Formats: sequence, C-alpha cells, structure tokens
Amino acid sequence: MPRSIDRTDRSILIGAAVLVLILAIATSLLTPSQRAGRTGFPSSYSTSWDGAKAAYLLLGELGYEVRRWDSSPTELQSGSQNEVLILANPLQPPTSEEATALRGFLERGGRIVATGDGISEFLPGGEKFVETDAAEQTVHFPALLPSPLTAGAPEISMPAPVGWHPTRIDQIAVYGNSDTAAVMAYSVGRGTMVWWGSPSPLTNQGLREPGNLALLLNSIGDKAGKRILWDEYFHGARADFSSSIAKTPLPWAFAQLGLLFAFVLVTYSRRYGTIRMPGKASRLSPLEFVDTLGDLYSAAHAGSAAVRVAFQRLRFQLTRQLGLAANATVAELARVASRALGWNEESLLGTLTRADRSSRTIGVGDEEALEIVQEVHDYEARLGIRTVPEAKGRAE
Repeated sequence: MPRSIDRTDRSILIGAAVLVLILAIATSLLTPSQRAGRTGFPSSYSTSWDGAKAAYLLLGELGYEVRRWDSSPTELQSGSQNEVLILANPLQPPTSEEATALRGFLERGGRIVATGDGISEFLPGGEKFVETDAAEQTVHFPALLPSPLTAGAPEISMPAPVGWHPTRIDQIAVYGNSDTAAVMAYSVGRGTMVWWGSPSPLTNQGLREPGNLALLLNSIGDKAGKRILWDEYFHGARADFSSSIAKTPLPWAFAQLGLLFAFVLVTYSRRYGTIRMPGKASRLSPLEFVDTLGDLYSAAHAGSAAVRVAFQRLRFQLTRQLGLAANATVAELARVASRALGWNEESLLGTLTRADRSSRTIGVGDEEALEIVQEVHDYEARLGIRTVPEAKGRAE
C-alpha cells in the first residue's frame, strides 16, 4: 500500500497550491486584456473576421509601401511628411515618452489613422467615448460635408459610437448622424489626425462593405511617395524577443512553475534526502551537572544560593591553606591572606564581606550575584583551585 503523506508534507503542498492559485488570479487580473465582448482585435496578422490582414495585404497589392511597425514610437524618423501611421485599436497604453513621440510625429507633418475609443490616451484633442462592440449591428453613416476623405464614399458602415461629438473648434465630423460622429479629422501642427469611431471598416469582414475601402484609402491619402506603418507595437508585438515575452502571461507562468518546482523539490528532499541522526550530547559530560544547576539557579532567581556555594568554597580553601579556624571572621581571613599571599587586604575584605552578606540575604539580584561569584572565582583561581579538571577526573 502506498505510504501516506505526513502532516508537514501535506502543509507544504497545500501552501504551494494556494500560492499557485493566487498567482493564477493575479495573472488574469494584470494581463492586458481585450475589451469586454470583443473576440479579437484588428491586427494585420489576424485572419479572423475582426482581424485586419486582408486590408494590410490589399494595400501592398495596390502598390502602397506598407510595413508592420513593431518598434516604439520614439524610433519614428524625423522626416514624417510622407509617413502614415495606422493605430488600429491599440491594446496597451503608451508611456509618457511614447505619447510625446506620437505628438511630435504629427507636428512634423505625419499622418495618423486611428480607430477606437482608447486613442484618447495616445493623442491630443481626443475625448474618450464608448465604442460599440464590433459584433453589434452596423449603422450606415452618410458623409456630412464634401472632403477628400469622402471622395468615392458617400456612405460608410460601422457599429455606432455612443455620443461621440467634436470637442474642439478645429475638429471636423466627416461622417456621422444627428446622434454621433463616426469619423473625425483635425490638424496637429503640420500633421493630420484621422480618427474613426470603430475599426470595423478596415477589418476582414467590414472592408467589403460599400464605402469602407474608399474610406481607408482616403484616410491614407495620396499613394505617391507614401510609406504606411501599420502599428503592431501596441498590440504586443515588439522588435526584441524579451520585450514581447514581458508583455505576455509567460513570465507569470514561469514564476508559477518555478514556485511549484521549488515546493516539490523541498517535499522530495525531505522525504528522500540523506538521513542524518540528530546530535546527542553525552550524559557523561562533566559540565552537564553544572549546566543543569545553573539553569535551576537562573529559573528560580536563586542568586543568594549561588553566592553562598562560591563563598563557602573560597572560605574553606583559605582557612585550610592559611591554617585558620573554621569560624574565623572575614576580617581575619582578609588580614592573614594579604600578609601570606600578598593580596590587597581592602579589596579582598570588600569581596568577602559582600559575599558573606549576600549569601544570607534573600532576593539578591541576578546581576549582583553574578558579579560577586565572578570576583570569588578570581580569588579561587589565584589559589590554584581547578574545578573542571577535578570534576573531569572524577567522571573518568
């Protein structure tokens, strides 16, 4: 029968499972997601109904110089007069440096064709609105005024934005109705901003609707000398591999796998690692009795008892070595010892007096008792009393 998991291993595995669950929830919350209800986004790589690969390939077949742009806007060239940047519903927000670079691109004479309600975070002059999902029913929007943007396209179709209206005097609603605008255009410096309320006209499904292809070509402008940059940078495609990986859930997935591996390794090593017996102190150790007795004195705060033991030992050694009576006073001990042994009488008398008084006093503090015992041991050492070797000899 398989061996059951012990309590410690079970706790480790439960902790690992909880951490993996927390990381999974954090991944789902922090990973850039598409807007609610949308199955995809207008990427030039996508062949789904709401992708934009057909428009990208068609521009190339029509003779336009078109390429995908997977670098930061900060790398856009200074000569922008003949460049068109298509920002089709960018998913990831720009940094302040990237937003500044986009504005500089326009001011130098570039053109940006942007779609969706998230563009207000990228470019100046935009008020955020509510974009209708691409799967909703499309609405036919007529041209509101004669313009190069409306040439050959008296009407376009897209899901209707909700309550989108010009907010500046230089913004022109090119397509729309009495409820909302559908396409706006305005100038920024020497450049032009063309903003669609939905990417639907350039998607694989919407491109075939009447007027939508003409809207795309008119928004780009004249073909001669134009270079079209179809942005995929803000869709998550980055020029370097590490940047692309950093914007995906893969780092979180690797972190989860790493934590899971670490917990499995800890559990495995505890169960199958080298068995080592715990160290065991010999009960024949000559200091075991001393350690035990010291612990008892410390726990009971019996400082007076420790002082009494040390004092009586020193008194016994002095009277025996000096030939004095067992009941000799501390003053007599100090006087004879100072003459016979060359010790300082005043210092020895002070130590013996303190020791004698503390040994008969209840409630001596631990620090005071320790200080007195250390002084007594110093005098014992001068007499040549060696307690440890003697104890060791007895143990042997």
